[in-house]
Amino acid sequence: MLSKVALNKTALKVSQLCYGTNMLGTAIDQSHANDILDRFVELGGNFIDTARGYGDWVPTAPKGASERAIGAWLKRRSRDGIVIGTKGGMVDLRVGDWRNRVTPADIASDLNESLEHLQIDTIDLYWLHADNPGAPVGPVIDALIGHQQAKRIRYFGASNWSPQRIVEAQAYAAGLGHEGFVAVQPFWGLAKPNPEGAAAAGYGHYYEDGFQAIHESGLPMVPYSGQSRGYFTKVAAGGEDSLRDDLKAMYLNDANRTRLKAVQAVAKRHGATVNEVVVAYLVSQPLQTIPIIGASKPEQLVESVKAVDLKLSPAELKELRAGV
Repeated sequence: MLSKVALNKTALKVSQLCYGTNMLGTAIDQSHANDILDRFVELGGNFIDTARGYGDWVPTAPKGASERAIGAWLKRRSRDGIVIGTKGGMVDLRVGDWRNRVTPADIASDLNESLEHLQIDTIDLYWLHADNPGAPVGPVIDALIGHQQAKRIRYFGASNWSPQRIVEAQAYAAGLGHEGFVAVQPFWGLAKPNPEGAAAAGYGHYYEDGFQAIHESGLPMVPYSGQSRGYFTKVAAGGEDSLRDDLKAMYLNDANRTRLKAVQAVAKRHGATVNEVVVAYLVSQPLQTIPIIGASKPEQLVESVKAVDLKLSPAELKELRAGV
């Protein structure tokens, strides 16, 4: 069972794992989405991650398909205790709007649509899905504070922002007497990515490339791709030749060959699965880390939830990082 933890510097009580819902409403229909979300709650989960643009890559799906699926699920039950995080400010895939949309006007538009899709009045944690590095941070932070004061959002965070820009934004917010971002959503899992492959897949800044100091400052990490798209599980089961080309481009390298051996050794030592070790690697971090997990079936959630009971020692975390 998942326990609840207080998200640093907020009043939010969130489960140790966050469920990522990018497939809901498209690859996963409403009935199966309900089953997965119900099972997540039964297992102690309450932290749900989505985005205004999730599902918009499927032309036949309704706009904001993932948020709509969550909204329909929420209508079946009480929202009490459920922590909803969604994201805005990304390019608009549905209409082919490829310009940088991290602007006050676009954030307001995306936020209004998210509230409509989710059928709620307030979003607990609103993430900026991207950054506009060439623009000053002030107007963006001012806009988010305005939405917070209007009670459309409770807190806000940064996804796919560089460490330098996060520091800049936090300094601006501090100058206003405001806490600024309360969490960061970086790209982070045990598998070390190939930069070219990650960039080609549209992934943002990787945690190991400079986020440690921000983490140490007290900002929680809520990493996406925490299971590295199942890389270690798939290689362990079928070998490197079984991988799709995109996964090879993303993760196939000597560092991960070494890390796989360490994962298998730790798994054998604890009588655990490869996936449990991969998830436990993040859950066992000494600084607050709440990984986003994926699951297309309720039973997949069960295995990932088991990982919270696998307590890895500092020595084992170091062992798993071998091959850097």
